[in-house]
Amino acid sequence: MYNKGRGVYSDEELDVKLTHVQPKTTSDKAAAAAVGVVRLCFDAVSLWKIGQITQAKVLRRVIFLEAVAGIPGFVAAMFRHFKSLRTFSRDGGMLNMFLDEANNERMHLLSFVRMRDPGMFMRVSVMMSQAAVGVGFSILYAISPHFCHRFVGYVEEEACHTYTTIIDAIENAPESNDLSEWRTQLAPKIARGYWHLGPEGTVLEMIYAIRADEAEHRDVNHVVCGLSAGQQNPLYNPEEQFDQVLKKYVENMLERGKN
Repeated sequence: MYNKGRGVYSDEELDVKLTHVQPKTTSDKAAAAAVGVVRLCFDAVSLWKIGQITQAKVLRRVIFLEAVAGIPGFVAAMFRHFKSLRTFSRDGGMLNMFLDEANNERMHLLSFVRMRDPGMFMRVSVMMSQAAVGVGFSILYAISPHFCHRFVGYVEEEACHTYTTIIDAIENAPESNDLSEWRTQLAPKIARGYWHLGPEGTVLEMIYAIRADEAEHRDVNHVVCGLSAGQQNPLYNPEEQFDQVLKKYVENMLERGKN
């Protein structure tokens, strides 16, 4: 899952199934309840369920969400990095995985802002939210990493629901709705390169790839909750990663030799 490379998704992987992990412990139930409250409040403030879904409504929602979604992975990686330094021990592949998650969410954001330049109100809202979420999540992670990863798992479940709704809206939008344009409109160049969509990759194809990313984050964070302290990350294979880097290096050298 983790080492396969961004954008290399099969048709089966792009056909994301909406799953839900039933909360069992008190911590799990608290995380699920917190996500439910956040989702309810954000839907109300953004008027998400009022009126038809349009390009403007989608971009306002995803730009704000992705600007905040890149925080948890970075916080998790930071805490694990400090712990590794403090205990003089390896991290079992967790640190790199969560840095990749944070960067992946950042790429979602950078792709969407190529489609709509956020106004001043959005920029200020993001700055305030990042300050609050960054500090709050850091405090919570210091207290209970388990709660934080379960919380993120439930957040990503909601993200999969949101992107599924957006995909359905695009695919079924009448020509009078501007969402229909995304069926054929080229995705931003940064997205076509990152997810290997090809020169003709569309916005719809980009959103399919983003949903697959969110499903991966969902599953990873739920899996991490079941790992004991110090356990090797089962989703991380350093030997496979080294083989991929070596293969890429050899390919680049051969390509240079041809030139």
